[in-house]
Order: sequence, then structure tokens, then C-alpha cells
Amino acid sequence: MDRECVSLLPGVCEVLAASGRSLPDDTSLEKLLDWFSGLTEAGGSLLEACPCLLEFTSTVVHNTASDPGVLSFTLRLTGLMAATEDGFKKLQERSVLNQVFRLQHWQEAGLWEDPCLRIGWIQGLRSMLQHPKALGFFVQSDFIDPLLQLQTDTSLFVASAANQMLAHILLFFQPVSSLGCNGVDNKEEEDDDDDDGRMHTSAEYTAAVTAISEYLKVSLVPKKYTKLRQSLQILKLLALLLAQAGPPLWDKLLHTVVDSLEELVTADCSQLTLPLMDVILAACSSSGADERVPDQRVGRLLSAMLNVNKPADLIHAAAAFLRRGHHDIVHTTRAVRILLLPLHIVTGQTLLGTNTTADEHQSSVVEQLKCKTSCISIICVCLTNAPRITLSPSGVLPCPPDLIITAVLSLLRICSGVSSSSSSSSTGFSEVCRNVIGSGKVQKCALEALTALNSSPGAKEKISEVFTVLMQYLDNPDSDPTVLHKSFQAVVKWTSVSTDLSFAADQLRRDLVEIVKKRACDMRWEVRDSTVEFLGHLAGVRVSASTAEEVCDASHVLLGGCCTTPLLKEALQDTESYVRASAISALAKSLAHGWQQGAALSEEETEIVSRLLEILSQDTEGFPRRAVVQYFISWFSLRSSSASPSASSASLLKQCVRSVLSQGSADLDWEVKVHTLELAELVLDEAFSGHRGYGKGSDAPRAPQHPYGVVSQQTYTLHTRTEGAESALAGVVKLGVISALLSGLVDCDRPVGLKACRLLVRLRDAVCPDATAAVAAVSCELPGSGWGQEIRKTLGMKRSDIAAVRGIGGAGEGGDGGSVSVCEALRSLGLDEGLDVLAQSSDHIHNSPLSLLQDILTTSAAHTHPDTQPGQEVIVDCY
Repeated sequence: MDRECVSLLPGVCEVLAASGRSLPDDTSLEKLLDWFSGLTEAGGSLLEACPCLLEFTSTVVHNTASDPGVLSFTLRLTGLMAATEDGFKKLQERSVLNQVFRLQHWQEAGLWEDPCLRIGWIQGLRSMLQHPKALGFFVQSDFIDPLLQLQTDTSLFVASAANQMLAHILLFFQPVSSLGCNGVDNKEEEDDDDDDGRMHTSAEYTAAVTAISEYLKVSLVPKKYTKLRQSLQILKLLALLLAQAGPPLWDKLLHTVVDSLEELVTADCSQLTLPLMDVILAACSSSGADERVPDQRVGRLLSAMLNVNKPADLIHAAAAFLRRGHHDIVHTTRAVRILLLPLHIVTGQTLLGTNTTADEHQSSVVEQLKCKTSCISIICVCLTNAPRITLSPSGVLPCPPDLIITAVLSLLRICSGVSSSSSSSSTGFSEVCRNVIGSGKVQKCALEALTALNSSPGAKEKISEVFTVLMQYLDNPDSDPTVLHKSFQAVVKWTSVSTDLSFAADQLRRDLVEIVKKRACDMRWEVRDSTVEFLGHLAGVRVSASTAEEVCDASHVLLGGCCTTPLLKEALQDTESYVRASAISALAKSLAHGWQQGAALSEEETEIVSRLLEILSQDTEGFPRRAVVQYFISWFSLRSSSASPSASSASLLKQCVRSVLSQGSADLDWEVKVHTLELAELVLDEAFSGHRGYGKGSDAPRAPQHPYGVVSQQTYTLHTRTEGAESALAGVVKLGVISALLSGLVDCDRPVGLKACRLLVRLRDAVCPDATAAVAAVSCELPGSGWGQEIRKTLGMKRSDIAAVRGIGGAGEGGDGGSVSVCEALRSLGLDEGLDVLAQSSDHIHNSPLSLLQDILTTSAAHTHPDTQPGQEVIVDCY
């Protein structure tokens, strides 16, 4: 521990222990605990490093007038100090543990009613319970009963903490022989005293297991509706325990609570359906994982849950079973039929075939579907599981998979009012159909299901029917923006089902063109945005109009290629920035194939480039400007992969890169600047590929990665070619790459500086170690102000340091503007030191333990001096 921190800690303890004084920022207590926890986890002893903590604890415990937050902090701190056997022993010798955790003390002081204290008590004990002696203290102090009572605490936070505490006791102290992995006795001991300790621990653990199991059994079934939350808590705990328990504990728990679980299944309590299924499925999964014969009563519980009387509960139970991916054929078949039943009823499709074993619930399900709210809820659950159902083994499915696609399409038609279920008119279920007509929720859910069904067996045979329904939705004036968005997504997904789109008749293509044109001019910007995105995604799907035709993009086949680019060009003028940005991205996707082929740019494409450069320099919103830089990144990447790019295209791209690097590096949006540096990186990779010392992606291992850093994902590759370094360096200087990197290096946004510094280090390692005179002579112009002035200042300081060491006169900061040798700059800018600083988060200085302790003391001083001016409050560092 830092000496300065140790010297400040007694003063901080004195501040915290002061009677009735509360801190202006109580997060400082959490930060202190984080710091102490880190020291403990690193293997340090808090009591040895900070002996003042022992006196602090005793003082606070006896001062019941202390702030509740400080009291809670003290309880948790005591648990941390007792987390090691040595610390536990020292605290026991001073009777600190009895003083701190004795409930009667807090109850008599009237402090137990504060949830802050109760949660501190729980978390302190949990921190302490890391070794057998702590478990002995816990059991012998009769803390099990109070902990069980806290399961139903009025505070959800306290109840949840108590729940987790019970799980910790049962799972952490399991005998190693039952786990084969982590536990308290994780190594063989030969000492007799250790054997006695294990025996005591075993007896105390057994007592804890028995007490907790009996509590779970008695409290599992709610006696009144008001006890429902208690049952929910216990079911959550049971699901956790059964999923992680070893054989002895698993068997003990299941044997104790199975009768209560059976009673709960028949209680018809809808709020407990899903948590009850979680418990049953956890029991099923764990029994299979441990290669134990599944308990027959668990199987009966599962069967009972898949046969409950309430349709909504039945549907949710079946869905929960399928989500867990069990391979029990009998129950899987049952769950599939349950989930298909509502679709079978509403759409009239014979999804259940001639087998009527699952139809026993049909009348009750019909009655439930007549209620609009429950109807929509049930149908949506069934739709969500439809794609998973179609992938079931043939022996499980009661109908061909493509019939489920037909049912979803039928439901979409019913929702839009185009048709009604054939069964509805014949059996009087028209009331059910009315509940889904016009339901946006069902439409969205059905479209999501349809989109996912594109990979189902039999999908190719349904593609024409799917497009017919989707066209109706896209053309429907009543479709809301989200429904249209999901319809467009479904079109793209189903377009990729088959590379042959010969099914698309001329009429369908004409209709789609008209729909796209109409939606691109919609008054709602969300619809325009979805339309523009659709055009881009469609251009990325490679298909053919017939088996004999050459492969091309889907927009050419379905839209004839006549409206995509004009519509996207028009969208560049849209009043909404999201639409402009989407149009730019869509243009990049639609032109990508031509870039890859090295085709010459058309006049229209040249106009687009000019417009994009205008957007980069003039658009007031960041989204379109980011999209512009990414457009040129895509163009440069794909053009570079072309075997023989057009000379005119290459020339225009070079001009654009220079302009983008110049404008993008000066942008106010940090993401635009980062994307600009990504473009600069591509130029560097192309220029120096094959040069010794230059490694693609070699910047990543140089410094610890940070979540705010933008790091290349390319793998490290080292090349050996040395010739041409001068021309390569001069080329990147001419394009403005070096200026962009130097500008980024001194940028106020750390992600920009980090990216620029890494690229400069990579460039330095490639050109500086063996630089020839010609390479050293390559220079870069620096502007007279802004980033140029910052670079000259840094270079001047470095020169002064060197001169001072050599005993000669120091250089100045340089004149106004002028140029600087690239190699000299790369060597003198202190890139390695800068990289170390930039790779750290910005709070590594301000949120240090020393800063925290100083802030607490400073804040205390400010509040104890009456002459403190208003508005001069000291704020403790937050994170």
C-alpha cells in the first residue's frame, strides 16, 4: 500500500467515525470499499497494512449516533477484514465480530429498521464467509434464522442480498468430493487439527443445509396472495441452487422441496409459472449434466406443467421448455403441439394434423383467445417460437415445416384484414380473428418470425407467396413505420433464400419499384430511412434473374437498377440527418461491386462524389459526415482489391482521399476524426506493405487496450522489403496522411489521440531505424497555428531537453508555419511515452485511492469551517 495513503488513512477514519457527520458524497464509501476489496483480493492483509481500521471499527460500533451509511460501511469492512483466517482470528481475539454482527445491539439501538444497515449486515457476513472458521461463527451465532427472515424483507435490495447469501453458503461450502472443483477443502490436509476442522465444518454445513431446506419447503407455497413475493424469491434461489449444486446437496434439496413443488404446480398461480419452470428445468438439466438418473418426480412435474389448465400458463411453460433446448422427445413433442395450437385455431391451417391428443385444450384456448389482450400475448409467444419449431426433428413436428410458414402468412393476411381464417367462419371463431386484425404488435411479431423462417426447411417453395404478402404490407397505407421497416427487412432476407429470382414476374417488379418510389417520399422520416436502408441492403444480396443469367445484385433484378441510385441521390438532400446518413451508406453498398471490378466512374457517380465532399464540409449533423468518411473507406478498400482499377477512378479517389483527410481531421465530431484516421491507416497499409518494420495491426500489442480506444483488428504481419521507402513516405505526405496523424496526436479527444499515436509509432518503426538521407529529407508542412503550433512546441521542448543534456544552447519552438522532417518528428515527439499515457483511462489520476482520501479530508475541513463561502463545496471524485 502507498505510504502516503497509509499516512492519510487514520485521519479519514477519524472523519468517518465522527458522531453524526455524513459525507456530502456517499459514493466515497463505496470507493473506499472497492479499494479495500482490491487490496484483499491481491493477497494483502488490511489489518497489517492499516492497523487503524481495528480501532475505527470498535469506535463506530459503539457510537450508535453515527450516520447509517457509515455504520453499513463498517459492517462490510469488518467482513472484508475477516475474509482471511488470520484476519478472522485477530478480530475474534478483540471480540470485534461479536460486537459488529450481534443483531440485538442494532435492534436495541433502533437502527435495524434502516435497510442500509440490514444490507450492510448481510454483505459483511458474506464477505467473511470464505473459510470454515467463518461458517462456524455464523452457525454458532444463530444467524441462519435472521437471514431466512430477511428473504421477505420489505426492501427488495435486502431480500435479494439475503437470497444471494443463502446460495453462497450452500454452494461455497459444499464438500469437495461432491464437486470435483472449488470448495472449502480444496487440498488434502494431513494435520489432525485440520481433520477436526473439516469435521466441525461438515457438521455446521449440514445444520445450515437442513435449516435452509426446511425453510424452503415450508415457505415455497404461498399461503396468501401477499406471500407471493416470498415464493418468487425462493423459486429464484432454488433454480440457482439446483443448477449448480453437487450430488449430495442436489439430492437433499430436491427430496425436501419436491412435495411443495408438486403442490405449487396445481396451485394455478400464473405469476409463478415461469420461475417454477426455471426450477424444474434447472433440475432436469443438472441431473443430466451429472449423469444421474433424472428423478421421476421431476419428470412428472414437467409433464404436469405442460398440462396445466390455464392456456396462457400452458403456452408460457411450453415456450420456456423449448428455449432451454432439452432433447426429451416426449416433452418436446408436447411443447411443440401446445405452441402450434393457437396458430392452428386462428389461421385454420391443419398444423396439428389428424392427431388430436394435443387438442384437449382447444376449447379453453379458444375462450382465452376471445379476450383481446390475452389473445395478442399468446399469439406473439407462439410466433416467437415458430422458427425454432420448424427446425425440430421430423418425429416431433406434427406437420411439414413449410405449413408453419403458410400459417404465419395467413396470420399476416388476417391482421391486415385481407382475409379471415377458414376455420373461423366454419366454427364460429370470428371473434378470435377480430382480436388480431389491425394489431401492430402481432404484425411486427409475425414479420420477425417470417424473417427468421427464411432458413427453415421448405422455405424456397414458399418464396413467391411470401413476396406477395410482403408487397401487400409495403403498399398498405395503414402500415406504421415499424411494420414497414420489418417488411423491408423480410424482403431482403427472403431474397437471399434463392440465388435464382426468376419467380419475380414483371408485374411484381413494377409494383416493387412503385412502392419504393412512394415510400422514399413518405412524410414520415422513419419510413424514408427504412426505404433507403432497404435499397442498400438489397444491393448487397447477390442473385440472378434466372439460372442462365450472370449473378448480379438483387436491386438490379427486382428494381431493374433504374431507381436505386437516383432515389439515393435525392435522399442526400433529405431534411433528416439520419436519412442522409443512411443514403450515403446505401450508395456505398450499391456501388461496391463496380469498385471491386475496377470500373470507370460514370458521370452520375462523379456527381455523387462531389456532393459527398460538400456534405463533409457543410453538413451541420455528425451522422452524415461520419457516413461520408466511411463511404471513402469502403471505396478505397474495394478499389485496392481490384486487379486493374480505372485510371480516371484512381485519380479521382486520390484527390478525394486528400480532401477527406484534410477536412475529416479538422472536424468537430470525434467519431469523424477517428474514421478519418482509419482511412489514413488504409493509405499507410497500401504504401508501406512489404517494407521492413511495418506491421499491419502491430499497434495493438504495444499498449493495454482500453474500451474507449479504437484499435485495428488486423493481425500482425511483418514484411521485409526496404526499397521505395522515400517515395512511399513522400506519397503519404502529399496525400495529407502525416498532417492528419500529427493533428490527431494533439487532439483533445483521447480516442483520436490514441489512434493517431499508434499509427505514428507504426510508421516510425518502418521508416526511422535505417532511414537513408533521402528518407530523412522528406518533410511535412506545419500550419502556423492550431495543431501545427502544438507540434512545434513539443518538438522545441524535446530539442531543449537534448541540448541541456549535451550542454549546448536550446532550440526555440520554431517559426510560424514552415516544415519539419518527418523522421525527426517521429523520433522526437515522445510517441512511446505518449502512448502509455493515452492508453490509460482518463480517471487513472483523479480517481486514485490517494485522491479519494485527500478529497474526504478536504471535504471534512470545508464543512467544519463556518467561513466556507457558498458555492465552494468540494465534490468528491465520482466514477
